[in-house]
Amino acid sequence: MDAHSGHPRRWQILGVMVFSLLAVVLDQTILNVAIKTIADPVHGLGATQSELEWAMNSYTLAFAGLLFTFGVLGDRLGRKRMLMAGMVVFLLASVASGYAQDPNQLIAARALMGIGGAAIMPATLAIISNVFPFHERGRAIGIWAAGVGIAVAIGPITGGLLLEHFWWGSVFLVNVPIVLIGLVLNAILVPDSKDPHKAKLDPIGVVLSILGLISLVYGIVRISDLGTVADVTVIVPVAVGVAILAGFVWYEYRTDHPAFDVRHFRNPAFSTAITTVGLTFFSAIGVMFFMAFYWQIVRGYSPLQSGALVLPFAAGQLLFSPRSAAMVERYGAKLVGTVAMSVITLVLGAYVFVGVDTPIWILLVLGFVQGGAMANILPPATTAIMNALPREKAGVGSSMSNVFRQVGSCLGIAVLGAILSASYRNDMEGVAAALPGDVGHVAQESIAGAAGVASALGPQGTSLLHAANEAFVTGVHWASGGAALMTLIGVFVVARWMPGKSAPTVVPDLVKAESAVG
Repeated sequence: MDAHSGHPRRWQILGVMVFSLLAVVLDQTILNVAIKTIADPVHGLGATQSELEWAMNSYTLAFAGLLFTFGVLGDRLGRKRMLMAGMVVFLLASVASGYAQDPNQLIAARALMGIGGAAIMPATLAIISNVFPFHERGRAIGIWAAGVGIAVAIGPITGGLLLEHFWWGSVFLVNVPIVLIGLVLNAILVPDSKDPHKAKLDPIGVVLSILGLISLVYGIVRISDLGTVADVTVIVPVAVGVAILAGFVWYEYRTDHPAFDVRHFRNPAFSTAITTVGLTFFSAIGVMFFMAFYWQIVRGYSPLQSGALVLPFAAGQLLFSPRSAAMVERYGAKLVGTVAMSVITLVLGAYVFVGVDTPIWILLVLGFVQGGAMANILPPATTAIMNALPREKAGVGSSMSNVFRQVGSCLGIAVLGAILSASYRNDMEGVAAALPGDVGHVAQESIAGAAGVASALGPQGTSLLHAANEAFVTGVHWASGGAALMTLIGVFVVARWMPGKSAPTVVPDLVKAESAVG
């Protein structure tokens, strides 16, 4: 295959990669719609807010922890082979999730789904980088990102329709036909590729990354459970996690076969793009998590209706992602990225003014603008990451991009959820004290708990739900402010270190090829 012209079937292959990724993204957005139903003790599993967070975080931790390994394995054994193996695991785990009998089984099945997703996600980007020439790669990754937008759009609607007519487990079983079709398309159309230079595996680095992430995020989730940081079950796991991750960085810097080569952070374009991806997903996914409760409990919308309300956000991504490469080519990554991050910050800041009765059209406009802004920062950042590495290391490059995406999402849910939970519990303390027995504790635990007990309290339940809604919205204000602060940091990072129009990122293997020709 000519590195300058690309694979002759590259556009069909891109379509297969987008479809292969559909189930992974679809599953994440569907779960946001289904969380209220899964929390229901009658129609769901009776999961607590902490268990709901772990149903998402177990997936993310397995995903992020194994991305390094599967990126290296894909480069070593074949990206197509790794992609199809991951799809098989994802299929089996989807069935296990759909038929889970309690929250712990769901958490375990979701972790298995994360293992499958960790093999799928980096392989799709690695294959795209290998079949497309350098000058078309930005456009291809923009279309790939638009495919994510399609999944974001149809995920909540699909989840809502399934929950209207079937039990909660159906939101996972919808992955089965998608994965089966994807397996057939990959077998027929997609070529395999691998790194011609065999790289050693890095089991020590992988174990350190998994242990460090699990310990760190466990401590953060405990903040959400307890509503305070002044507890040994918070302080110790966070401290241990930070120490292990520091050891991970130290080890990766010194080993001759790192799963995550930290030396790439010396490249300003690479490190800025990686940081931007992490900060953007920290804020976006964290906000989407608590907005699902806002739509379904505070505003009283059904899962289908709340799914439809996500469409403007997805439409913004779908509309602008394919055009992001042209924007960067015309104005430069620094200007486009700075403006996009600034818009995201303003949107998140606007959520600070959201109330219980905010007109819906305002929230829909905010969602569309946020989606459009993210479409102008994430594809260029992903392209910069992939272009910073030689083509034979595409799997590792994709892994690096996606691990920051997933860790950012996980930490966003945990940190912003902890902020919201602490604010909610503080505001509900007086109200809960006036309720009998365990009812007060349940109402103070989460807004889902308050909504669950309010129906059995008669007139007192109405006042309880009103207080809970107001307390939850106040928590949204604090969490949104925290999210806006993180993306504001991203504004300064992009404005300071992202290369401008006059300093494009050039892929190393292309430089070598052109030097050889010259």
